[in-house]
Amino acid sequence: MKKTIRTIVSVTALVITLQIACSKMEPVMDNLESEWLSGGSQTAYDEGSGSFSHMFSGMSAMQNRIHEVGDGQFAATFVTAPAPLNPGLGPIFNNVSCSSCHVSDGRGKVPGTGESAANMLFRISIPGTGEHGNPVPVPGFGDQLQTRSTLSVVPEGDVIITYTEQNYTFSDGAQYSLRKPDYKFTKLYTGIPANTLLSPRVAAPVFGLGLLEAVSEADILKRADPGDADNDGIKGQANYVWDVLQKKRVLGRFGWKANQPSILQQVGAAYNGDIGITNFLFPKESSEGQTQFSSIPGQGNYELSDSLLYSVEFYVGTLAVPVRRNVTGPAVQQGKALFTKTGCIKCHVADLRTNVNVAFPQVSNQLIHPFTDLLLHDMGDGLADNRPDFEASGRQWRTAPLWGIGLTKKVNNHTNFLHDGRARNLMEAIMWHDGEALNAKNSVAMLSAAERNALITFLESL
Repeated sequence: MKKTIRTIVSVTALVITLQIACSKMEPVMDNLESEWLSGGSQTAYDEGSGSFSHMFSGMSAMQNRIHEVGDGQFAATFVTAPAPLNPGLGPIFNNVSCSSCHVSDGRGKVPGTGESAANMLFRISIPGTGEHGNPVPVPGFGDQLQTRSTLSVVPEGDVIITYTEQNYTFSDGAQYSLRKPDYKFTKLYTGIPANTLLSPRVAAPVFGLGLLEAVSEADILKRADPGDADNDGIKGQANYVWDVLQKKRVLGRFGWKANQPSILQQVGAAYNGDIGITNFLFPKESSEGQTQFSSIPGQGNYELSDSLLYSVEFYVGTLAVPVRRNVTGPAVQQGKALFTKTGCIKCHVADLRTNVNVAFPQVSNQLIHPFTDLLLHDMGDGLADNRPDFEASGRQWRTAPLWGIGLTKKVNNHTNFLHDGRARNLMEAIMWHDGEALNAKNSVAMLSAAERNALITFLESL
């Protein structure tokens, strides 16, 4: 288990630094002091390789202990039953632990050319709508392709990824390239319907989720504009999804298509679909219904206790957000202005405020800067997976939070972005935007090289 004791820069030292910096810029002192604190009071003063893995401050000793238990469980490697520790892996699965995909609580890496796609997820379904508005599972496969298996069981299959380079030109003549991925099923254990829909996903960072869960539904919905009433080309739509605990449709806010309503359900679904671990939310093996299901021993008991599931929920929900860097730098300030001028800020909303929460004051009434509206937006044909997910169309994606994005290289040793990791850097990620983001992308394409550099410098400060 990695250390969970926070090694942080002194808060006093940071405040002094802010005062010195802001004394030279009196008109913007109040705003800049807030901007440093991406997670409000739950901001971790660390910009190193462990910056995504700090627990909330101000918690009780008992809460700290629950966080630590969840931390250990998040990193725990599951094995096949019977076993004295962490039994129940599979029988079909994608990885052996939460941290195997969410490395250092951060962003998953897309496989390189010729590498296995085992560390990616592939959502699958067939056209239509299920009982609760959900995607329709693929007969014999379910709603996720499991690429690995335990002994004596056959993996469902794998996916081969190939890329085609496409060259483009900015308005000043500078060239850039985008790589377009192509996905093909391979090594399938049985036949799959020809109309199967496939949606690739890389693991998203898990820090700050507790703060996003604390934003009120009303605050999210007030930014929705599905009919584009203000005629700015930006719509924003909420996804309503099935909550398995409440047994009703509620607002979705987590996942690439906002297809999960809560951290608890996100965690329970990941254990079940990704690792093959049953729990009280998802009590059925992911292989149920397959021809090889009857040969699997030990079915019928939950493989993850309620207490451990809740401890992982608490761990994920109490991960702090890394502090901003170099907020007062001229290039950062220029890039911030360009981020607003080009229209990026319309979806990547800088400021949200969490609800008042008397029961858990650590997340109560916090001004946070996640740079997301938590809504769905049409991102155009280029990024479309053509697979609906509840009320999200095959062209829509939830606005990804940008906080901490500038530390991806330091924490996760790569700069792969977007839902399938196709973008190899932040500028490529921007230039893949289309649909509702077309005007913003075109505005970026019109910038000078110096302005583009400033825009990236701003993003890297987040």
